[in-house]
Amino acid sequence: MFRRRDGAAPADTVSEPEYTSLDQPARQAGKGRPTPKRSEVERRRREPYTPPSADRKTAAAQRRERQTADRRRRMEAMRKGEEWALRPVDRGPVKALARDYVDSRRVIVSEYILFVVFLIIIALFFLGRAEHGGSSSYLVLLIELAIVALIAAESLYHGARVTRLVKQRLPGQSTRGITWYVCKRAIKIRSSRIPPPRVSRGQEI
Repeated sequence: MFRRRDGAAPADTVSEPEYTSLDQPARQAGKGRPTPKRSEVERRRREPYTPPSADRKTAAAQRRERQTADRRRRMEAMRKGEEWALRPVDRGPVKALARDYVDSRRVIVSEYILFVVFLIIIALFFLGRAEHGGSSSYLVLLIELAIVALIAAESLYHGARVTRLVKQRLPGQSTRGITWYVCKRAIKIRSSRIPPPRVSRGQEI
């Protein structure tokens, strides 16, 4: 009697969108993307944080400024003789007394030995051009031996004096290696000695 309209779905038929809603997983609300796996989250946590390039440049500049300030502060403390700023080889009252002794000497031949060697090399260069033969090589060997003997004799002399001062003023302190320490200090030019001299030439110590 009543005809069904063409194209109308029967009452007991479920529309197509309802079928698709049952087959597909529920859509995540708000995110618009699936929830990451636990392993992925843990991996991201373990990765180090990389700041932007501008932050890295700023951090590097600040680090350089801190290093410069630390070096300046350490050098200033070293000039004052503060123990924390010195190298381990320079620490202790014995080494301080040895440095003061060397720095207070008016004349130390070993300090100027490099200038002497430079002049000798120049002289031998012109002498070798003027003469031919093995006499120049033999002369160079003799000069080298003389320089080594001079440095050794002066170091032994000053090392013995420093040892005697240590026994008088710092009884019980070890003087092991003090001669070699005096030698290394003496052969350097006064302006290049580290730690810098804190006494003047000729000053009583």
